[in-house]
Amino acid sequence: MARTFRERVEWAVRMALLVFILAAAAFLSAVTAIRFAIRGSEVAMPDLVGQSTADATHLLGSKKLVIRISDRVFSDLPPGDVVRQSPPAGEMMKVGQDAHVVLSLGAETISIPQLTDESLRAAEIEVLRAGLQPGEISQCYLPGMPPDAIVEQDPAPGMRAVSPRVDLLVSEGDRPADFVMPSLVGLPEEDARSEIADAGLKIGNVNVVATNSALKDTVVAETPAAGARVAADVPIELDVAQ
Repeated sequence: MARTFRERVEWAVRMALLVFILAAAAFLSAVTAIRFAIRGSEVAMPDLVGQSTADATHLLGSKKLVIRISDRVFSDLPPGDVVRQSPPAGEMMKVGQDAHVVLSLGAETISIPQLTDESLRAAEIEVLRAGLQPGEISQCYLPGMPPDAIVEQDPAPGMRAVSPRVDLLVSEGDRPADFVMPSLVGLPEEDARSEIADAGLKIGNVNVVATNSALKDTVVAETPAAGARVAADVPIELDVAQ
């Protein structure tokens, strides 16, 4: 017996609904599988503090993580033991990621030597002689201080070393005088050279440029620009009309 039009429509609707349900189930199954795969590629960061380098390496290797030694410091822990770690214990990490550790150099009773007022070279030699290492070396202009003299150190003199490195701040002496750049555009080259000398500055490159808007041998551009503050050792560059 032939189906009525209504029955055919109902049958088509049921089939479409069935296809939708199956597709939705397949999609949810795929999403769940992806989530499990992603979660499966993550591991919890183990607690490494107090572990020896060998044990920490083995423990990380068992979780398919890679140890990276980022620093070494003096501490009460035996030499080679982990003092600090990053990320902290318990944090989820992707397989293959680096785990950064700071290792102990053991207990240290070195007293930080007095380095201020020494030259940088002398301070570096003194640091090495004490069994330490020069750390970060910064420089700054300090009026009244001779160039290359140590003006600050970290840690301070007499402190017990907690790291093998000593950071130093070095004087560069007095800051070079600044001059105001004169306006030279439109001047003949020779006059511009005189202005530069009178301003306490020095001439740099002189570029000859082709132009129809200026007289021959007159300045058409200057670097730095007029009015800028310029150190005495900065050469002034001119563009001169051909």
